[in-house]
Formats: sequence, structure tokens, C-alpha cells
Amino acid sequence: MTEHVLHIAKLNNNCPVCYTTDGLEISFTQNEKETRFYNKADKAISETIYCHTCKNVIYPVDWNSDIERIYDYHKKQVTPINSMFKPKPILYLSILIVVIILAGLVYILGAS
Repeated sequence: MTEHVLHIAKLNNNCPVCYTTDGLEISFTQNEKETRFYNKADKAISETIYCHTCKNVIYPVDWNSDIERIYDYHKKQVTPINSMFKPKPILYLSILIVVIILAGLVYILGAS
């Protein structure tokens, strides 16, 4: 599982915990599952607001209307990774080998 950072921004809002204006940072991340045969990104985007001054994660329960407004603004700026199924070449090779084996078995069993 790989975590991709989509967007990070410093905020000038007051921290609801320590009330400083210079420590808040919002980040949006998206996870991508990578296997031997394919890559696929999750549709879910996770967001975190962190205060570097008091070293706390600010949860949505503690957000005020200013933080919610800034959150909505930055959420519009995020462009998610395409969550499409992306096969790797080894998947195509595996499918080809299985088809060849099945075709050979059908030929051998059909000839008898």
C-alpha cells in the first residue's frame, strides 16, 4: 500500500487547541494498492489537519467555521489519482500462458 500526497497547504487559521495562527497544515492523501499483477488507487481521499506548534491532529469535531471553509476550498483543489485498474505486463503474460495451456489440453483431449 502506497500513500500519495495529493495536496499540502499551510493555514493561517487559529488552532482550536493552542490558538496559534502559524502552525496549522492541511494535507490530502490517497492510498494505492500495488501488487505483482496490477495497481489500483482507492477512491477514498483522507484529509488531516495537523498543528506543528502543539503537535496535535485537529479532528473535525474541533473544527470551527473558518477551518471548515478553508477545508472546503482546499478540497476543491485536490485532483485525485485515477482509481482505474492498471494491469502490469506480467498479468497479460500470465493470461496468455493459461490460454495456451488450455488450448493445448483441448487439442490433446480432442485428438484422442
